[in-house]
Amino acid sequence: MFQKTKNIDAAFRHIRLFSLLFLLACLTVAGITIVKSYQLSSQSQQKVFILANGKALEAYAADRKDNIPVEARDHVKMFHHYFFTLDPDDKVIQSNITQALYLADASAKQQYDNLKENGYYTNLIAGNISQEIEVDSITINTDVYPFYFRYKGREKIIRPTTIVTRLLITEGYLRNVSRSDNNAHGFLIEKWRTLENTDLTTQTR
Repeated sequence: MFQKTKNIDAAFRHIRLFSLLFLLACLTVAGITIVKSYQLSSQSQQKVFILANGKALEAYAADRKDNIPVEARDHVKMFHHYFFTLDPDDKVIQSNITQALYLADASAKQQYDNLKENGYYTNLIAGNISQEIEVDSITINTDVYPFYFRYKGREKIIRPTTIVTRLLITEGYLRNVSRSDNNAHGFLIEKWRTLENTDLTTQTR
């Protein structure tokens, strides 16, 4: 009788121990699953997919402060590209200048107005002249806000008989504004001015 009771107690203790171990294993597995799921979710939220030319390209999200130098250089580059890439077509000129003026303040508009008043764009159209620009360097100082920049590039003025290459150096400041379709980087160029714009070479076509 007592032997049977001891056997029942031993069996109960074994079952209780097994149940506790099983419960502990379940809790451990559940905890590991939750942690791994959270890590995977965090990693997936850092990924951004961009559709370009029909292909999905993977990018990674980051704080804006990590990307400020890159975005600032591209903003300055695109502004100069739009402002100085011109063809003898009034619609092309207006389209490019409009895009450029979204990226800068009244200092750029004033330079555009001065060029227009002096007949610069009319002469481009009348003379079948195209203009291209290539960037040499863009220096950005992100230590002090607004961010100072200096742009150095080469203009190519393509005339029917010659190609003139000019050195272009400009400077200005960048301040933060809201991002939009017309201003993807969220910067605005201020106090933009030309430091140098001189002929380097003239090539006969």
